[in-house]
Amino acid sequence: MSHDPTSHTYFSQQLKLHYVDWGNEAAPPLLLIHGGRDHSRNWDWVAERLRDRFHIIAPDLRGHGDSEWTKGGYQEVNYIYDIAQLVHQKAMKPVRIIAHSLGASIGLLYSGLYPDTVSRMIAIEGLGPAPNLVSDLLASLVEERLRTWFDMRRANAGRMPRRYPTLEAAIARMQEENPHLSDAQARHLTVHGVYQNEDGSYSWKFDNAVRFGGYGLGVLSHEEQYRLWSRNTCPVLLVRGTESWASDPVLDGRAKHFQNARLVNIEGAGHWSHHDRFDEFLSHVNAFLDE
Repeated sequence: MSHDPTSHTYFSQQLKLHYVDWGNEAAPPLLLIHGGRDHSRNWDWVAERLRDRFHIIAPDLRGHGDSEWTKGGYQEVNYIYDIAQLVHQKAMKPVRIIAHSLGASIGLLYSGLYPDTVSRMIAIEGLGPAPNLVSDLLASLVEERLRTWFDMRRANAGRMPRRYPTLEAAIARMQEENPHLSDAQARHLTVHGVYQNEDGSYSWKFDNAVRFGGYGLGVLSHEEQYRLWSRNTCPVLLVRGTESWASDPVLDGRAKHFQNARLVNIEGAGHWSHHDRFDEFLSHVNAFLDE
């Protein structure tokens, strides 16, 4: 990418967290929040197109990218606090937010907690599992859910970061995860998403423990999350790829929890619609931000 952003750090709950700043500080602030097992530089294409209009900041969530890892797990309330700290420390109020997946969930909950600080919200598939899956999960006994979660955490504790012998091998894994990516996109996302080990191999930057942040056992119940969604006073644009695993939030009823939300379905896109159909995604973004 041309004109790369500058790299910065801030502190939240004694963790040293990283973010990139695209400059143009006199412009209105725009916060870009990535999804799980991703990193801040996945937004580079979006930032390049919007940097002339906004002061863009894109953080690496705790346990991701160039931010520190934590001990004891990655509950969503900690992510929300980290974002609240960044908005506070950088004096970004009122802020526009574009966020994906885990990042979109965090952004929507943050906006519901502090509705006066967010002026517009674009959430790409950040509503979690469909209501029927939530019902199935909650239908099981609490001891069953806890034991399953304990077993998964114990098994994951012995999991070592996967090592790829070459950068090209890691790029191939990136393309396997999202076949919609072009070769250039996959290389860019991989270059910024891996570190090189002492033996010359490559591993992903994220902490494996981020895979088990909630499993239905987070601090916030689904009803509490719905309540925070309902406290969003800003316009909300929900974005979904028609080829994604995510269900349609209008059809399954989750969109009704928002005061002022509308949905766009992007044909031919998977879970990463901001990569898979970039031009169409950006046209929706520009129209929404211009309203």
